[in-house]
Amino acid sequence: MLSRMISIRRGAIAATAIVLASTLAACSTGAAEESGPVAFDGSHVSADRFAEAVATDGVVVIDVRTPEEFAQGHLPDAVNIDVSGSAFDSEVATLDPEGDYAVYCRSGNRSRAAIDQMAADGVEGTVGLEGGIGAWGGEVVTG
Repeated sequence: MLSRMISIRRGAIAATAIVLASTLAACSTGAAEESGPVAFDGSHVSADRFAEAVATDGVVVIDVRTPEEFAQGHLPDAVNIDVSGSAFDSEVATLDPEGDYAVYCRSGNRSRAAIDQMAADGVEGTVGLEGGIGAWGGEVVTG
């Protein structure tokens, strides 16, 4: 009887180990998704992945902060379209709906709102910078 109980416990431990191993494998596949081309699917990504997006040919970088914040420092070649400005929708309407856009703000909150609004306006090829310009480790220009 005791050997049967030990055998059952070993089986439960083995089953738990299998579940744990598959959970860890699933987690590591999430990291694997960080390789390959950046997906312009409306998600927010790390600064490293955002830098890859910015470096992709044809990508337009959009800073959705206020013009004052933009003047204090922005990514090179970024276009300023203030998400809180009254002209945001009309400026988004001038964008190519088939284009790819790297969108950022100060902390990541306004870029999420901007990406949602852009998608509602038919511009879906976007990626955001998680943590905003505060997380950016690359070049910043002023003016």
